[in-house]
Amino acid sequence: MSNQQQNDPLFQPYSMGDLILPNRVLMSPLTRARSSQPGDIPNDMNAYYYQQRASAGLIFSEATQVSPQGKGYAFTPGIHSREQIEGWKKVTGAVHMAGGRIHMQLWHVGRISHPELQPNGSQPVAPSAIKPEGAKTFISADSGMIDVPEPRALETEEMAGIVEQYRQGALNAREAGFDGVEVHAANGYLLDQFLKSGSNHRTDEYGGSLENRLRLPLMVIQAVIDVWGKDKVGVRIGPTGSFNAMYDENPIETFGTFARHLNDLGIAYLEVVEDSFQGNHANGRPEEIIDAIRNVYKGTYIANGAYTAEEARERISKNRCDLVTFGRPFIANPDLPERFRQNAPLNKWDDSTFYGGDEQGYTDYPTLKELEASV
Repeated sequence: MSNQQQNDPLFQPYSMGDLILPNRVLMSPLTRARSSQPGDIPNDMNAYYYQQRASAGLIFSEATQVSPQGKGYAFTPGIHSREQIEGWKKVTGAVHMAGGRIHMQLWHVGRISHPELQPNGSQPVAPSAIKPEGAKTFISADSGMIDVPEPRALETEEMAGIVEQYRQGALNAREAGFDGVEVHAANGYLLDQFLKSGSNHRTDEYGGSLENRLRLPLMVIQAVIDVWGKDKVGVRIGPTGSFNAMYDENPIETFGTFARHLNDLGIAYLEVVEDSFQGNHANGRPEEIIDAIRNVYKGTYIANGAYTAEEARERISKNRCDLVTFGRPFIANPDLPERFRQNAPLNKWDDSTFYGGDEQGYTDYPTLKELEASV
């Protein structure tokens, strides 16, 4: 190995809680919508997909609904039934057998859903009854993308039940064999909806002031910490994201304050969706907002931003982050760390197979070794 490879920022080991990450190339949480039906149950194909990518420093599972109410897209997996727990055991067992590490991302979509996906055809729930203009979902294999309706505002007395959904999801993830959990508070889903002023117009103790908007997310995170311990819990945020019709009037204040609270809680890491997401423009000035977070959050900072390997190296070298998550490159390159190590060409991803379907565009992307063997 050359000195350059030895000094590669992407391949310096990193300690996070009781995990030693062999590299800093992490796999993003990636919705792939391939769970078994009925029941949204992880299956053998899912286990193989994750096992193929076990060389990641850490894998984040696809977003996983903590309750039937938390579901927003057809075919996405859950962590609220016995069958789902058993299905996820296949995944964690396969990843661990291959020497990998995996955290579950706990998810409640809030208003980004449809009555067809909700128990008893109910309206999706949210902090406030505000329709997310332009937000879409899919309810079946042939539905196409359809508009999300106006949600129902949660009643004050329902908040404890929301917290309990996450607490039980965290317990179930532990039983399923995960190494830790990530609370999804980004990309326009329920906790992000509470955090941001554009989607939270409540007048009770869960809305209005910044302190009130932070209340439910912090209650959820504390409940998850109570299950796992702070060293095995992380949070994903999207401070500038506009995906799913999101907006905040003062993201520097909102997310600087939230990051300070998370620092005080002592969580293992904070994953930040920097700049845009899914092609949606960023609200505000991302680098200033990142600085506001970095100034107060002293734990492990994970950057997510469609970075190339070279950009990731630069950000780590300049102390802009500790670790980097990669999404679409990991879809198409199960051996992505090795390709980065060798500066090898990357397979191109097929975005027509991102969501739903079978092995095509899921487990059939070749590794470098497989390509060499086929020559």
